[in-house]
Amino acid sequence: MLTVHHLGKSQSERIVWLCEELELPYTLKRYERLASNMLAPPEYKALHPLGAAPVINDGDLVLAESAAIVEYLINKHGGGKLAVPPDHPDYATYLYWFHFSNGNLQSIMARLMTLLRLNPAEDNGPRVATEARLALALGLVEQRLSKTDFLAGNDFTAADIMTVFSLTTMRYFLPQDFSAYPSILAYLQRIAARPGYQRAMEKGDPGMPLLLT
Repeated sequence: MLTVHHLGKSQSERIVWLCEELELPYTLKRYERLASNMLAPPEYKALHPLGAAPVINDGDLVLAESAAIVEYLINKHGGGKLAVPPDHPDYATYLYWFHFSNGNLQSIMARLMTLLRLNPAEDNGPRVATEARLALALGLVEQRLSKTDFLAGNDFTAADIMTVFSLTTMRYFLPQDFSAYPSILAYLQRIAARPGYQRAMEKGDPGMPLLLT
């Protein structure tokens, strides 16, 4: 039996969403962040040596890392649905955007979030460089979505599941004004209209306002 361990307001929302899109049977176990520091509770940290979300159990298997989990579930239980096969003309594009979030966007946002907690001056060198890098990454997403409905092309794929957290829930930790990115905002409305996304967010983070504008 597949069990998804979901930490509130975390990247594990990707896995809940994927299960809903693939219509997989799964057990959802929710964990709330500690009010004192917004970190995972001890029982979540005990699931995996890194103590970070997401984590799944599939029988005796314990698996972490959202990209690894997404690929595992698609290939093991999803029949390849929401992935793009190697013989498809958009395969390389899919691979790029699938890995773009954790490889660039999310890591830049996490770096900036950590820097801002130190309350650096606005002209602080690392802050300026990281803010510029984030603007560059968001500009790349904006440019892509001005041409296609979804990141890998006109069809929704796991590349979108990997990316949306950084454009939505991550803004609880690093507020962002997307008014300068109309294609991203239009994209988020397409995402919000998906029943699988709606079900996942209601199950995983019930009552949490979704940052889609």
